[in-house]
Amino acid sequence: MWLDIQIFGFRALWSPYFMLFIALIMLVYFLITGPYRHKFGNHDKVSVKQQVFFYTAMICLYFVKGSPIDLLSHITLTAHMIQMAIYLLIVPILIIKGIPAWLWRIAIDRPVIRPIVKIGTKPLISLLIFNGLFSVYHIPVFFEFAKSSPVIHSVIHGLLLVGAFLMIFPLLSPLKEFDHMQPLLKIGYIFANSVLITPACALIIFASEPLYATYTQGGSWMQAMSLCVPPDVLQGLAPGLTGPEMFTPLSTLTDQQLGGIIMKIIQEITYGGILATVIFSWVRKEKNTIDPLPPKTAESQ
Repeated sequence: MWLDIQIFGFRALWSPYFMLFIALIMLVYFLITGPYRHKFGNHDKVSVKQQVFFYTAMICLYFVKGSPIDLLSHITLTAHMIQMAIYLLIVPILIIKGIPAWLWRIAIDRPVIRPIVKIGTKPLISLLIFNGLFSVYHIPVFFEFAKSSPVIHSVIHGLLLVGAFLMIFPLLSPLKEFDHMQPLLKIGYIFANSVLITPACALIIFASEPLYATYTQGGSWMQAMSLCVPPDVLQGLAPGLTGPEMFTPLSTLTDQQLGGIIMKIIQEITYGGILATVIFSWVRKEKNTIDPLPPKTAESQ
């Protein structure tokens, strides 16, 4: 497959403009949290751990939206689900962990943004927003609509990412005013997310036939490929392109089922990691609140 997709060229495979965009974000983060942090207040420099989280998030973001995985996401549903799992579950977690609390406060404390975040991170609302957007997006008619133009595709993926942040922020927020759920409620919240995302995955896994025209019909597939392949390159290759089957040994139905399974597995592992973090923090907090034994006096000895 790797050799086959080389025909689409460097721009389609490695998205150099997106690479520059990611590099710019990393530079801005370095400057704001490093040399210029005092311009935003008397703040300490971010820890090495936070830097690792943020830079890893940017690498992951480029991997799923700028590397060949983005091109492959329009060829196989398996690649698309890997892209979505990393983009919507892993990247937001790493960014939340990588940005210091003072910078989050600066970003959120805005007249328009704060009310949206305050309402959007309420447990029931964030559950419905993220899982609703994810499920609707994977309904075939909406899935094809999302690939109808670069603008629509970018807007929908942007909304999905915002929904992912709203869903994860109450669990890992560095700001106390947004970290208001008790540990038991957080555990229930994690399980609720796991349950609500299951119908979309089940629809994909157990469907008896391919669901998406993007991976089965030449016209829809070419439209999807135009989202990442430059028009002049795609036009030159069009006469020799027949469909996704040129680049994968898997049947369309097998690929669809594998994609749904991978999405569910990555989701369960990610939520399991968050659950372990919540439980560990809860246990550590309980240990710290236990009153120490009174010191022994000379008489008791």
